[in-house]
Amino acid sequence: MDDTDPADTATDDAHHQATPGLQSAVGRAAEPASPSGILIRPMRAGDAADVLAIYQSGLDTGDASFETTAPTWEVFDRGRLPGHRHVATDAATGTVLGWIAATAVSGRCVYAGVVEHSVYVHPAHHGRGIASALLRAFIDSTESAGIWTIQSGIFPDNAASLHLHTRAGFRTVGTRERIGRHHGRWRDVLLLERRSPIVGS
Repeated sequence: MDDTDPADTATDDAHHQATPGLQSAVGRAAEPASPSGILIRPMRAGDAADVLAIYQSGLDTGDASFETTAPTWEVFDRGRLPGHRHVATDAATGTVLGWIAATAVSGRCVYAGVVEHSVYVHPAHHGRGIASALLRAFIDSTESAGIWTIQSGIFPDNAASLHLHTRAGFRTVGTRERIGRHHGRWRDVLLLERRSPIVGS
């Protein structure tokens, strides 16, 4: 089942700070930069508690995913692609403010370049452009690895996430009507995808 994730509206235009190797996409696309004081870096095992707490806070909104409880770190770690996990941290304190990660959509070779991602930001830091910065770092790392399509399933009423993804070049490819029950009601899911203009062009 596709996860659907909350994200901030990503409107800030301050300077981007990223781990070396993760910032070329920002320059190529000339997109709005991430907030000052925010560092994007690879996710580490030591981030587990913060990552899962942010995950749970998103699930608690009821508009992030069909899931209701964050998994254990072992389950999370086993299911996410190791080369494309990033966290946004406060550059001064190191506190994790958000994260992004992906899963493979299929074990078939033909879909080797297609992934599904999730992006979550701590609710106290929505609206700062953190999700946008995470998504740019993620797009850069996946394109560098030869991944050509990123997809995401989003509830139609998750307006912030839809706005974020549209700004990042995602398009809606369809609606999965009444695909699952969530908190006692049937819900639709919009399937969005971004096809890389670089990989396989």
